[in-house]
Amino acid sequence: MLSRTAIFDVLQTIVVALAFYTIVHLFIAQPNKVDGSSMVPTFHTSDRIMTSKLAYRFGDPKRFDVIVFTPPDPKSGDYIKRIIGLPGDQVTIQNGQVSVNGQILSEPYLPENTKTVERQFLRNGVTYTVPANDYLVLGDNRNFSSDSREWGPITKQEIIGKAWFQYWPFTSIRMVK
Repeated sequence: MLSRTAIFDVLQTIVVALAFYTIVHLFIAQPNKVDGSSMVPTFHTSDRIMTSKLAYRFGDPKRFDVIVFTPPDPKSGDYIKRIIGLPGDQVTIQNGQVSVNGQILSEPYLPENTKTVERQFLRNGVTYTVPANDYLVLGDNRNFSSDSREWGPITKQEIIGKAWFQYWPFTSIRMVK
């Protein structure tokens, strides 16, 4: 039979563990599951990543960062995309390529011969200037991605964090670049 001291020790351990988990999850990092094919080949459906919530508390997002954010329709769950346009950037889609500030982006993470097509928001040949505090994001699987081409920029406040570690499947454990 367990003594009162043993029961108290177990309860105390559970409370401390839950408090630690809550603090980490709310302020430091959170796990995310990739749902969909918009980031193929970088991520696949059911991949699991750890998202750093500290990454942008002390600095700003950078071009090509892979981020997790609240999408325009929050009922659909968090999205994962790559930052392409920073505040003040002039972004153009032309002839299947993305240009930022007049320079065609080198995107080695995309499959060879990937074409970026226009959508409702970002139109072919039309230059868009990213407003202050906003970011343009695109999926790596450009033909199957709901992203800024469709619904426009996201704000810094909508960014949950930076994807920094993939831990599932075990064969794909890695730091996210």
